[in-house]
Amino acid sequence: MPSSPDRVAIITGGTGGIGRVVAERLAADGQHVLICYAGSEGRAKEVVDSITTAGGVADAMQADVSDEAAVAALFDRAEELYGGIDVVVHTAGIMLLSPLAELDLADFDRMHRINLRGTFVVNQQAVRRMRRGGAIINFSSSVIRLGLPNYTAYAATKGAIDGMTMILARELRGRDITVNAVAPGPTATPLFLEGKPQQVVDELASVPPLERLGTPADIAEEVAFLAGPGRWVNGQVLYVNGGAAA
Repeated sequence: MPSSPDRVAIITGGTGGIGRVVAERLAADGQHVLICYAGSEGRAKEVVDSITTAGGVADAMQADVSDEAAVAALFDRAEELYGGIDVVVHTAGIMLLSPLAELDLADFDRMHRINLRGTFVVNQQAVRRMRRGGAIINFSSSVIRLGLPNYTAYAATKGAIDGMTMILARELRGRDITVNAVAPGPTATPLFLEGKPQQVVDELASVPPLERLGTPADIAEEVAFLAGPGRWVNGQVLYVNGGAAA
């Protein structure tokens, strides 16, 4: 197993709008990055090429985050490539919107499997495999405080992640591993913008006192802090939304 003095990060959902920028930012900070993706191998290759062209170190692997065997293999791969694991950023998740009364329970179960079980499985492997001085960064959502209609089931998965994050931080006493969650507000990703009338986008952009949507770079900045110098922040949910939901 190769040894490496560099910090090593696994990033799930690393081809998404936020996940990709997080991967690029951590690589720019000098971390060796393994990107976990669910679907498009081509998009994963684009992210890896973007990082390596900029002088960073990256690879990619497909895995279903809700499958414990697949996630264990992902962590095996990181150890084989880079010698250990220091940072796990779990951005992978899905969002299926509907009023509670109309939601298909198959969609409810799918969100819980990917968002909640996926977070649990990835965190479980992380705490078994990470080196001292590491950081686990989960993804929650500001919608829990914003209380937007149609987000009931999605918010339920994210609220559970908040509780998991805060308790896991305490379970890791003595390990020198921090556990936090980032809770973005409305963020200008292709997935967020798709299908929304401009009026709706403008209304959401006007909610924060800073009067704009967040960007993936805004979110990546906070992740980079938690993955690097932010060692005294632990067991917290950081609302990264420009003040839309304090």
